[in-house]
Amino acid sequence: MPAKDKYHQHIKNALIKDGWTITHDPYMIDYEEITVYADLGAERLIAAERGVEKIVVEIKSFLKRSLVQDLKEALGQYEL
Repeated sequence: MPAKDKYHQHIKNALIKDGWTITHDPYMIDYEEITVYADLGAERLIAAERGVEKIVVEIKSFLKRSLVQDLKEALGQYEL
């Protein structure tokens, strides 16, 4: 299981407050022979006739001395 980001619970609470239902914590992505994880999966009812809106959320904090290095790591994970 991946480690939770420093702001994980804050983001989760903000999504819930905005009307999202957290469906996965973490969200598992299986592709062929590998498994990777995003931080959260969530959904909310838009309108009865429109259905359900779904999102997957990846939470990142930029806490290192080099914001550029943090950004490179975050983009690398996204590209994966």
